[in-house]
Amino acid sequence: MTLNSEQTTWAKRFKWISLIEGLSFLILLFIAMPLKYIYDSPLAVTYVGWAHGLLFMIYIYVVFPTASKLKWNFSRTLFALIASVLPFGPFIFHRNLKKSQKVDF
Repeated sequence: MTLNSEQTTWAKRFKWISLIEGLSFLILLFIAMPLKYIYDSPLAVTYVGWAHGLLFMIYIYVVFPTASKLKWNFSRTLFALIASVLPFGPFIFHRNLKKSQKVDF
């Protein structure tokens, strides 16, 4: 699939937002949560959780216009939404999107 400049812009924007959101989720799960429950240091969850929550809302907000611009079907859009709540989900979705739509962004 060849993308025009507007579609490329949306694809790149979504890629970076999804990768940063996915990374924040992994940091929350594998660094901040152990710090809270193993080392009794809840401050990490406070800050990382706040940042992840903001990034999650941005991700959800960007999924729908991106789906519209890139002409995703319902199942791809649903997969993007489900990927946002699974560890490593955004990375898997990005790889799948790159492979299935032959998008190099």
